[in-house]
Amino acid sequence: MLCYFDNSATTKCAPLVIEKMNEVMNEHYGNPSSLHNVGFDGEKMLSEARSIIAKSLKADQKEIIFTSGGTESNNMALLGSAMANKRAGRHIITSSIEHASVNAPLKMLEELDYEITYLPCDNNGTVSISELEDNIRDDTILVSIMHVNNEIGAVQPTEDIGRIIKKHNSNCLFHVDAIQSFGKYAINPKKMNIDLLSVSGHKIHGPKGSGFLYIKQGTKIKPIIYGGGQERGLRSGTENVYSQCGLGVAVSLMCDNMEENVKKLRTLKEHFVGRIKDMDFATINGLTNEQSAPNIVSVSIKDVRAEVVLHSLEEKEIYVSAGSACSSNKPAISKTLQAINVPKEMLDKTVRFSFSIYNTIEEIDYACDVLEDIIPKLMKYTRR
Repeated sequence: MLCYFDNSATTKCAPLVIEKMNEVMNEHYGNPSSLHNVGFDGEKMLSEARSIIAKSLKADQKEIIFTSGGTESNNMALLGSAMANKRAGRHIITSSIEHASVNAPLKMLEELDYEITYLPCDNNGTVSISELEDNIRDDTILVSIMHVNNEIGAVQPTEDIGRIIKKHNSNCLFHVDAIQSFGKYAINPKKMNIDLLSVSGHKIHGPKGSGFLYIKQGTKIKPIIYGGGQERGLRSGTENVYSQCGLGVAVSLMCDNMEENVKKLRTLKEHFVGRIKDMDFATINGLTNEQSAPNIVSVSIKDVRAEVVLHSLEEKEIYVSAGSACSSNKPAISKTLQAINVPKEMLDKTVRFSFSIYNTIEEIDYACDVLEDIIPKLMKYTRR
């Protein structure tokens, strides 16, 4: 039985997404910037996808900029807004558990003499609201805090954060990395005081190479890719029409059926957590109730390194992650696990299970049966 439990890294494309992409590649292949009917046809397809996405956020189509995915969206939000607003200040606030696609551009900005404040979080991965209030200044131009953490599923009080930011500095921009939350939580940027919001297509059963950045109308931001002036001059380059149209279908499937999808994910997660709690060699990191993401569980395994667990499960066709997929080829200790005070001896013994609407209870039971079989054997081997 093949069990794919690495859905926070990427998801399989939904059948209707593939169908739409094939249609666009075969029938609507014009360059949307071309001034002829085939080009207009491509532009029309893009506009339809943009409209679906805007509707899901109760936003205007002009506020949706297509990108190649989450990393580009995060880079564009951070670098573009920092460069556009540097006269107002050079102070930026983020959290200690952000994704590498946020941390890396912020490190670059530090090299350009921007000051970055990293907020601590508690043992459940929740950012300190009091620390946020204490650190917002008149020269704070941007706060960037993820909605759902990709490793442990911690959910931040995004609406409260947005309200506090605007209360203390109405000119400060609020960026939210919603790459793990979009399609699982209702997000209304205007209501939540969000100025910039990043989303990736391949996390919601859309294609890789698709994504968007929501930019609230009137937000000052500079492009980081220059050229032909596509996407209202903010993201040059010929649009990836078929992928973005596939993204539009994925957004419809996830957002129109959100309540049903989330209910299924929580059922899967609750069943998995119940099985894991009966295993004396396993410890769950962070919350597992409805205050946590419906699809992510971080598990530390006593005495067995994550890499060993991962490959032992792989032999049984069970696929999990040892952390963020973006760093899987460069083994390193997770900053998120360190931030939530996971014991030092468990930092390299933690794996992530992340579920999708295509998983089943039977798959979870099979995986848990395998864990109960192989982990005691591996523990005996590592103790020799």
